[in-house]
Amino acid sequence: MSHPFTIVHPGTGSDATPVTPRNVPVHGGPISVSAAAVEAQFPGAVSRVVVARGETTVIVSAARVHEIIQWLHDEPAQSYEYLSDVTAVEFRDLSQPLEVVWHLRSLRFRRFIRVKVQIVKGQKLEVPSVWDIYKGADWLERECYDMFGIKFAGHPDLRRILLWEQYKEGFPLRKDFPLRGRFSRSEQLKNALSANPESRYSMEELSIADAFEDLPADMRKRLSGGEKTGE
Repeated sequence: MSHPFTIVHPGTGSDATPVTPRNVPVHGGPISVSAAAVEAQFPGAVSRVVVARGETTVIVSAARVHEIIQWLHDEPAQSYEYLSDVTAVEFRDLSQPLEVVWHLRSLRFRRFIRVKVQIVKGQKLEVPSVWDIYKGADWLERECYDMFGIKFAGHPDLRRILLWEQYKEGFPLRKDFPLRGRFSRSEQLKNALSANPESRYSMEELSIADAFEDLPADMRKRLSGGEKTGE
């Protein structure tokens, strides 16, 4: 390990005793101290701050979202060392912009903040990758790209992660995606069968299929008969 790993104990930066919030208003409430700090540190970069159910959301410009998240991570008074999710939201009202969302947590201070970027319809679906800040963003950004088609500039290996790379039907979590897919079922099956997994995976990774022959005879018979589990 090239750098020592620092253990962060939850709440070490706060004197407050953790309690379960009660009677939290749906809208409004105290704004996170981190949101106020971001507005002071990056004047003009924050378009809106929203508080709902006790959680603060900061809507920022796409051009400055990377440096804002970098600052929230590096600034000792903020210490947002954990990226819990990267996702997106598209509304049925097509006049509303698509939102890219980052969920950040400070274990040290027991804080949560949601950072959003709004992309107006017709604009390029691209935001900066935060992989250089949080290595855990790797698969999160790939999933967001796979489901919504949002490109993360600077990601080291941006490709589909849930669907196969040759998938041509679009992005399943977009509101314009038909429930049955864009192609017929026969075309979907044909595309799936024509995908060549050996073009991406090594034979060592595919060797798990050989393990079928090592299973007991009765188990092989059940599996060959189409037995499904968990249904």
